[in-house]
Amino acid sequence: MNFEEQDFSVECNTSKGIHIPTDGFVSIEHVKNIVNEAIANAYGTQVQVFKSYMKPYAKRIKQLKMPENYQPLKCQQFNGHGDPQQHIAHFVETCNKLGTDGGLSVKQFVMSLKDAAFDRYIDLQANSIDS
Repeated sequence: MNFEEQDFSVECNTSKGIHIPTDGFVSIEHVKNIVNEAIANAYGTQVQVFKSYMKPYAKRIKQLKMPENYQPLKCQQFNGHGDPQQHIAHFVETCNKLGTDGGLSVKQFVMSLKDAAFDRYIDLQANSIDS
């Protein structure tokens, strides 16, 4: 029996006000809320949902391998306070002095961030950085 042929039924407590839109489209968020509510009703606890992390740089950069003699950059980490352009300029100059390839610099950039700056970086969408 394949997936389409299986009979699925979902029991919902309609007194809780679970509504299916008239167009028949149910968003993933709506389904997550229904599941979370069902778990809370059954076990008395909410499920904590963690979003998955996807590296924000392009596939071509992901595929670059660090050289065998790779040494992590030694530069001050940026915490989101101060001048971000100054931090980027310092980071780029450090990479240039070490002869680091542009794509490899992108992969290393995350290590130059901490606190609020790091939090903002990990919220970037996948494939949003290409240079």
